[in-house]
Amino acid sequence: MGIEDFGGGTDPHSDVLVVTTNDVPGYRVQQVIGEVFGLTVRSRHLGSQIGAGLKSMIGGELKGLTKTLVETRNQAMERLIEQARARGANAVLMMRFDVTEAADVGTEVCAYGTAVVIVQES
Repeated sequence: MGIEDFGGGTDPHSDVLVVTTNDVPGYRVQQVIGEVFGLTVRSRHLGSQIGAGLKSMIGGELKGLTKTLVETRNQAMERLIEQARARGANAVLMMRFDVTEAADVGTEVCAYGTAVVIVQES
């Protein structure tokens, strides 16, 4: 597995900019639309559970679970972007992830932030 299997983020050509900062240099917030989020719950499959159990005995990274978490985070971000776009935003500021266990059957990942309309400063 290469590093590209463990990366994340959005399409750099997306019409909705997603940043973890409070602002975007060279742009000003024209309109605050409000909170948006993307949520997904992913269950663990039996194969990765068994592999994780064996790996925990000898130590090391659980690559299968890492890759699943990256895919889950990306799906949550895609849903965040879809919601922002549907509400008329062209950016999401202060994006964060929240990850929790969901009743011992899976992992809940929520991507959230503030949907805004930004314009380039003149």
